[in-house]
Amino acid sequence: MKILKNITLLIALLVTSIGISQVKFEAKVSKTKLGINERLRIDFEMNKDGDNFTPPDFQDFTVIGGPNTSVSNTWLNGKRSFSKTYSYFLAPKKRGKFTIKQATIEIDDQVYKTQTVSVEVTAAVSRPNDPDNAENVANENIHLVAEISKTNPYLNEAITVVYKLYVSSSTGVSNWREIDNPRYNDFWSQNINIKGLKVQNGTYNGEDYRYVVLRKTVLYPQKSGKLEIEPLSLDVTVDVPTNRRDIFGGRLMTSVHRTVSAGSKTINVKPLPESTKPADFTGAVGDFDFNISASKNQLNASESLQLKVEVSGNGNLKLFNLPKITVPSSLEIYEPEHSENVRTNLDGTQGSISDSYTVVPQFKGKYPIPSVSFSYFDLKTETYKRVSSKEIIIDVLEGPTNNSASDNSITTAANNKQKVVLSNDQFAFVKTETNLTPTTTTHFFKSTGFWSALLLPLLAIPLAIVFRREKEKRNADVFGNKIRKADKLAKKYLSEAKRALGKKEAFYIALEKALHNYLKAKLHIETSDLSKDKIQALLAEKSVDASVVSEFIEILKNCELARYTPISNVEMQQDYDKAAKTISLIDKQMQ
Repeated sequence: MKILKNITLLIALLVTSIGISQVKFEAKVSKTKLGINERLRIDFEMNKDGDNFTPPDFQDFTVIGGPNTSVSNTWLNGKRSFSKTYSYFLAPKKRGKFTIKQATIEIDDQVYKTQTVSVEVTAAVSRPNDPDNAENVANENIHLVAEISKTNPYLNEAITVVYKLYVSSSTGVSNWREIDNPRYNDFWSQNINIKGLKVQNGTYNGEDYRYVVLRKTVLYPQKSGKLEIEPLSLDVTVDVPTNRRDIFGGRLMTSVHRTVSAGSKTINVKPLPESTKPADFTGAVGDFDFNISASKNQLNASESLQLKVEVSGNGNLKLFNLPKITVPSSLEIYEPEHSENVRTNLDGTQGSISDSYTVVPQFKGKYPIPSVSFSYFDLKTETYKRVSSKEIIIDVLEGPTNNSASDNSITTAANNKQKVVLSNDQFAFVKTETNLTPTTTTHFFKSTGFWSALLLPLLAIPLAIVFRREKEKRNADVFGNKIRKADKLAKKYLSEAKRALGKKEAFYIALEKALHNYLKAKLHIETSDLSKDKIQALLAEKSVDASVVSEFIEILKNCELARYTPISNVEMQQDYDKAAKTISLIDKQMQ
């Protein structure tokens, strides 16, 4: 009996050990020695399905692909064969000998571990491995480049940054989106609208490529020294050919995601010469013409004319002040109306800016408008230049005579006080005859004012009671108060955007700023470092409906894209209404 028991126990142990030995879980690498510019594939393979797979941390590598899971079930001669594999694609961070630690998985309540794998990373090799791997092909055949017109400009000199996406002829791009936009700190920037993406042929590193221009930006540096242009980064869906072919022999394509960046650029900005700087220099840099003109030179007193101060040419037209004009004190002059007629292209900002003054003469006579000078820094000669206007004579044909005509005092637009002219009729409005009537003395007691003062407090008591009840009722309406508060908050943040309606770029900059300020106030976060995915996750945590969150993210995307596409006033109004509605909904739902 004892022998039979021992035999049974031995058979059970043997069956258990066989069952355990049949489970395989191992790590396999594509090679154990590779160059730093190559890619390593590691497969964690098992012959029985399990749970809670945990990969190693890959601390010496960057995971550029994976985990990719593949499962195989086959039957041969009535026997089932199972295989499951987790695959990763790794890029080494540095040269050296490294150990990939163990991966773990649970199979039938048992924890299995792979063996550690040793890998040696050498210097870059001339021909990276796996030339047909989609990740490698995409990495080698797509490039984002920032082309800068000048790296050592003067202060306030225009430079252009053109972002080009180069793609080899063997691959294609089906979609792209911006994931990191440069903020151009210490630059005044102006984007140039691009109407449609035009595919062009060019070369990159001496090889033929196709490229599209994604963005053009004109920058004016606002301080001297070394300034950094932040990189533009894109998430690109790349169509890569594979070794598989269709039934007609054509090569099949596969899509992979690739993050490309133009890289940061350093600009060395030269200061303007200080020793020769004119006293009246206000920061104009470029090539300009200067002129002062009058709408008419002859008129009568109390009529008006327009004096126009205009600077035209190519340069930083929006970044300096026009000189002020001076006029004789007998001419009344009003604050000017500023106007701009400029356009921006790859050569910088071109056009004209002007100040128009309304001038009204008070007396008959001839009045000179003195010459005014304007100074600017000429980039061609790298010297300061001064241009002066011609003297203008204003001839007032008819009007009162100025008794102080010999007074040649001058006034500017900021000093428009006029002389007071005395006449014999200046006190004609004062009455010299009176029509007085006697007054009767009345007592306050029992008067209308007395009874009003006595009864009004009594009448105010029921009104106060009604007002208090209405206030308590309103305070008790939590949901209604929340709605009113949300609507008020939306109007507060969107007020600046509403004032900019009709001005596309200013409107969408104000709208985007309003949305970010709203998030900053409600979530107590700095939104400048948050991605749209992070914003979406934070709003979801606050119990905001997914549809409302999606609407908010869509408006943010519209703010980015609308600056580079034609937008009508109707579409701007629609985006404004949508933003106000969405902010209100978020504030109502946020917990």
